[in-house]
Amino acid sequence: MNYNKLIYLAISFLFLSITLNAQVISPPKWDIQLDQENPKVGDTVTLLLKATIPPNWYIYSNEFDPDLGPLLTEINLEEAKGISLEGGLEAINSKKKFDDTWQGDITYFVKEGEFRQKLVITEENAVIQGAIEYQMCSDVTNQCINYQEDFKISLGEEVSNVVSETPVGEKITLKQPEESLIGFMLIAFLAGLAALLTPCVFPMIPMTVTFFTGRGKSKMIGYRNAFIYGFSIIAIYTLAGTVLAAVQGPEFINWLSTHWLPNVFFFAVFIFFALAFLGLFEITLPSGLVNKMDAKADKGGIMGIFFMAFTLVLVSFSCTGPIVGSLLISSAGGALLKPILGMLAFSMAFALPFTLFAIFPGWLNSLPKSGGWLNSVKVVLGFIELALAFKFLSMADQVYHWGILDRDIYLAIWIVIFTLLGLYLLGKIRLPHDSKLEFISVPRLMLAIATFVLVIYMIPGMWGAPLKGLSGYLPPLSSHDFDLTKISNQTSDFEFDESPKYADFLHLPHGIQGYFDYDQALRAAKRQNKPLFIDFTGHGCVNCREMEARVWSDPRVLKRLKEDFVMVALYIDERYTLPEDQWYTSTYDNKVKKTIGKQNADFQISRFENNAQPYYVILDNQEELLVSPIAYETDIQKFIDFLDSASKAFKLRTNQE
Repeated sequence: MNYNKLIYLAISFLFLSITLNAQVISPPKWDIQLDQENPKVGDTVTLLLKATIPPNWYIYSNEFDPDLGPLLTEINLEEAKGISLEGGLEAINSKKKFDDTWQGDITYFVKEGEFRQKLVITEENAVIQGAIEYQMCSDVTNQCINYQEDFKISLGEEVSNVVSETPVGEKITLKQPEESLIGFMLIAFLAGLAALLTPCVFPMIPMTVTFFTGRGKSKMIGYRNAFIYGFSIIAIYTLAGTVLAAVQGPEFINWLSTHWLPNVFFFAVFIFFALAFLGLFEITLPSGLVNKMDAKADKGGIMGIFFMAFTLVLVSFSCTGPIVGSLLISSAGGALLKPILGMLAFSMAFALPFTLFAIFPGWLNSLPKSGGWLNSVKVVLGFIELALAFKFLSMADQVYHWGILDRDIYLAIWIVIFTLLGLYLLGKIRLPHDSKLEFISVPRLMLAIATFVLVIYMIPGMWGAPLKGLSGYLPPLSSHDFDLTKISNQTSDFEFDESPKYADFLHLPHGIQGYFDYDQALRAAKRQNKPLFIDFTGHGCVNCREMEARVWSDPRVLKRLKEDFVMVALYIDERYTLPEDQWYTSTYDNKVKKTIGKQNADFQISRFENNAQPYYVILDNQEELLVSPIAYETDIQKFIDFLDSASKAFKLRTNQE
């Protein structure tokens, strides 16, 4: 269990690192001009400095203690001629809050900022030349950048105004250092290795071994096939990922992992392979085609290997999507080189183990024949493939609310499948092509014991046990028809100010009461004077179910979620089509967003520059971040600290206001 915990923490760290480094930072746009045209000597004029600030960023004002740490916005007019200053730089309608990082009150601007400086014209043909120096920061990326905006206004027959944007000094990172391109590729490479440990990818490794078994007539051909297989994976990921980034964007990955069509297709493919492995039929090609392939072995072999690589890439997208999506989203700002290199590094790491396993069957063929041993391996794989097939059908069932594969039905299927697998391993069941089992080897007995342990572990789940160890593979508890834990964990003291939208088909776990529409939840948070907890989640999100089962179920976490926050779950893969008057065109990709899921995904990408799930954001009543958002985090104490920090910041901020 501790080993799994370390794996998931590593995946979380790698994903967050990619997300933070895949963002494109644009400087503010400044409009600097005088409040009147053609001023004369002796006139008092006002220099207006207006900034348009990028989303999720803010600039500090100049109305707080400079000893706190942030740079105050200042104006430098030492190069100006023919003017004199009247008073200091004045900030217009800046906001004020208590900043946890600096432990003090600061003033700042979000979205738009304005400063004014009064001047007296003392000479004809005066030149108002200088710079405004300021610091721009983000609570999303925990970064600050120092900027200097140079400007020049010449007074004469015609007033000319020149503004240039100049970053000053190094980028300041409060918590996460900025990575170089090589560092980014290294992180992507490590992410590719970590992706192998996800539920959708790891079971594909034995399929690779089975596919290549017996295909190499010699070691050299086996090596060649293995390298072709690895190169195909790299080429598919790099080319397809880059094309999707430029044409479809990261939302297409969500479609691939949650839409009913690819998931039902994957379900059918896994059932097909499972039945073949169990011995119902042999996967053979027509004899005529076999003869042609023998005559053109190179061409036929390459096509088959490429198809296997393409299948692996498609199936693995449902788990690797959040990591790959972090690379793809950076192309939205025109940074095409970075996602291409990132996808290249990711796919190289991802393909490396598969290439080695593809080589391994050549070694297996050189071992002495062991009768039905190889067939037993295929039968075990057939049972596993059969069980995993229902994961894809379940994903489509959850997204489209078909109600045909609820958690209890899903568990019943798995209990039966793994019980039969245990009986097969003990020799109680024989299938076609099996040899008579005279005795049970020790490894086979150990595998049978492990299988029955899994079966016994799953049985309490039929009555609502959370089954934390399998939470990423199972439908959510909310789909369970008879859940004793739900019956004993009802929440009756929460009263809704207005009936939650979409509550008839969307749910929060563990008896948590909340909303499924952002605007509705924000109104409730303001009325109740509580922070707003946003849970960006999805029906097909494996890590979301892991978080809910492993972390949210902890009594300390659950108490805080129920009492200290207004909860809103925003499903990014919900297919419910909204009324036409609620459709809008996204400013992110210029596409019309018609469904709940597409609007929630667009909100997450455009507002928080992130498209991974789970993703947890806590806002105050002014829709500003209380703490930096977090993603997949199975350390319960860290998650509690995250919640407590937000609660503390909210209390301090509301007390100040």
